[in-house]
Formats: sequence, structure tokens, C-alpha cells
Amino acid sequence: MKINKVTSVIIEKWNDNSITDVFTTRRKIVNLVNSIFLMSLIIGLCFAILYPLIKLIPIVFNDVEDLGNPDVVWVPIKYSIISFKAAKRLVFGNGVTMLQSLLYSAVIAVIQIFVCAMAGYVLGRIKFKGNKIIMFLVILTFIVPPQSLLISQYLRFKQFDIFGIIKAMTGSPVDLINKPYTLYILSFFGFGVKQSLFVYIFRQFFKGLPGELEEAAMIDGCGFYQTYFRVALPNAVPAIMTVAILSFVWNYGDTYYTGYFNPEGPYLSIALTNTFMSSNVQNVLKALQTWYDKPGVTTLAFDAVKQAAALIYLIPLLVVYFLVQKKFVENFERSGIVG
Repeated sequence: MKINKVTSVIIEKWNDNSITDVFTTRRKIVNLVNSIFLMSLIIGLCFAILYPLIKLIPIVFNDVEDLGNPDVVWVPIKYSIISFKAAKRLVFGNGVTMLQSLLYSAVIAVIQIFVCAMAGYVLGRIKFKGNKIIMFLVILTFIVPPQSLLISQYLRFKQFDIFGIIKAMTGSPVDLINKPYTLYILSFFGFGVKQSLFVYIFRQFFKGLPGELEEAAMIDGCGFYQTYFRVALPNAVPAIMTVAILSFVWNYGDTYYTGYFNPEGPYLSIALTNTFMSSNVQNVLKALQTWYDKPGVTTLAFDAVKQAAALIYLIPLLVVYFLVQKKFVENFERSGIVG
């Protein structure tokens, strides 16, 4: 009898351990499969994103006369930086154009931060009649394509006048097209690049700001503007940093507003567009033949110089990204855009 009881207990324990082992093994297999799947997905996405950049290496670092050689796939036969030299000479020159573009982007970013932060604070913290309607209009300007407003904006700046005052004083409206300050006027009045999105980011951030901060400021004797500049704005660093980076990047690469309102301005994006138009292929090839004694260049050399120019153009953006990438991700999460 005792032997039978011992045997039954051993069998029960063995069955329990076997069931536990089965579930543990199954869970490990599922976790392993999930890990393999996620890793494969991440590697695939990374390759899809980096593939165009990897493909550029044998193009921009290859000798311009070897382009199109079927023997060159990933590693150039003869390394050369002629594409970068030609791009620098054709577009960038002594670097003044790039500095002017960077300065323009920084100034526009400051203007947009100033205007959008104030608008976002009013929409997020002040309750007044029509608040939701104005916010709806802000979102509407983000949804509506800017091309639909182009004609009216262009005509307004082509014959710029303020309630007929300028015409009464000078006899005719002022033409602001192809003037550098036209783009600053657009940004100051809320019609710059993606400016409605920036208002929304600030509005969401200020909406989540604790009301106790404002109450404490009022008790200390702060008025509306003092509360905004001394309390709300210093606490809005995450939103300010997010808007600053997005505004700088988008204005640096803008060709829409600069192309229509100041096409002759010293903007690097416009210079790249004009230099590497399809009608300029022969001029670029002639420059390569003359400057670097490369009589055998083809249209592939034009593409190589264009890609090299694009890489040089991206250097400031990459520097900004690598300097602030960690803080940018943290501040983007805290800026209120997902709230």
C-alpha cells in the first residue's frame, strides 16, 4: 500500500513538472520567434532607409569617367572626389550662400517661435468666446494645401497696400515680390512654412501646463504678460526646442515660398534647384570637361555631381540632428503633440 502511494505521488509530481516544462518551453519558443521577427523587421527597415545612401558611395566617390562601368557595383575602381569639388564650385562657392541660408532659417525659426508661442498660449490657456472656432481655423490652414492660397498671397504682395494708405501716399501700391523681407512678413503673420502646426504644438503644451503656476504668479502680482514671459515661456522649453528644430529644417530646405516670393534670394535650396535643372546638364558636363580635363564624362557624371551637392547640403542638418537628437526625442514626447 505504501509503495503504491509513493508511486502515485511521484507520478503526480512528474505530470505537474511535465506540464510546467511544456508551457515554459512553448513560451520561450514564442518569445524567440517574436524576437527574430522584430529583429528582421528592424534590419529590413534600416536597410530600406540606408540603401539609397549606401548606393551613393560608388557614385559620388567614383571617377566621373568610370561611371556606368558594369564592373563597379559597390566599390569604386578609382576613388575620386571630383564630384564634391565640382559641386562646391558650382553651387557653394566660398560658403557665403550656405551661411546666408542658415542665417535665414535661424531668423525665420525665431520669428515663428515668438508668434506661435504667443498664439498657442492664448488658445491653450485663455477661455474666450470663439476659442474653438479659431483653433479649427488654425487646423484648417494646416490641412489646406498652401498652393490653394498662392494666387491670393502673390497678388497681395505684388500690389501690397494697407487699407489704401500706401497708395494714397505714394500714388501706387508697393511690389514686395522678390524682396527678402516678404518671407519674414509671412512668418510674422502666421503664414510661414507649417506655422499652423507650430501653433498647435504650443497650444497642446500650454494646455497641459499646471494652473497652479499661473495662480502663484498672480498672487505674486504678475499680470498677463509677466505670467507669460516669466512663467509660461520658461517652462515651454520642450515645445520651443521641437518647433525650433522643425522650423529650421523645413525653412532651410524650402523651395516653395522662397521660389515664389523671393526667387532671386541667396537661398541654397534655390541654388541647387536652378543649378541642376534638366536644361543645365550640358553646362555641368562642359564644366567638368574644362575644369578637370575629363573629356569622357556622360550624363551619369551630372547625377554624381548633383548627389554630391545634396550630401554637402545636408551636412548642417546632420550636425544639428546629432547634437540634439537625444533631447529632441525627449522634448518631442513632452511637447504635447501626442497629448
